[in-house]
Amino acid sequence: MQFLRRFLFPVLALFVFSLVSPMADSNEASESSIYDVLKLHGLPMGLLPKGVKNFSLDNSGKFEVHLDQACNAKFENELHYDMNVTGTLSFGQIDGLSGISAQDLFLWFPVKEIRVDIPSSGLIYFDVGVVSKQFSLSSFETPRDCLASPQPDLRDGRHVVESVPEIMSGKLRYKFDQDSVARTAL
Repeated sequence: MQFLRRFLFPVLALFVFSLVSPMADSNEASESSIYDVLKLHGLPMGLLPKGVKNFSLDNSGKFEVHLDQACNAKFENELHYDMNVTGTLSFGQIDGLSGISAQDLFLWFPVKEIRVDIPSSGLIYFDVGVVSKQFSLSSFETPRDCLASPQPDLRDGRHVVESVPEIMSGKLRYKFDQDSVARTAL
């Protein structure tokens, strides 16, 4: 009996410890940084600026990041981060993104989605509604410094994005009118 107590107790303790150990790992994961979470989802850490200290993430992948202030970071293009950035994480992509805007040709466009198609391609895509802009994935390997800045005026960018379908239908209508005039003249 003494023999069983000596060897059974350590084996039972080891078994119980192995059951509790995965729970400890999940608690540690919940205490990880948003940068670690991005890496676990196949995304580069530099998608968010340096200094993010407060974030939440639920089981469905919805996240919210809080910054001390709105700021801009320089990559191939300039990115603006609002004080709150939200979206839904899945492997290699962020959907339903709000709080990040990208500057292109002096206009600011809200970024709706970010995705890495094939990690080996070395490309990352930013979807701003009408178009998708590709960048080098290596540009986003590390978080950038973010300089305080007021929120950009997105009216011009939104106006451009909303006007593209109207412009395209106008071009088609103009071409149709020209074709009609040409047929009538013959």
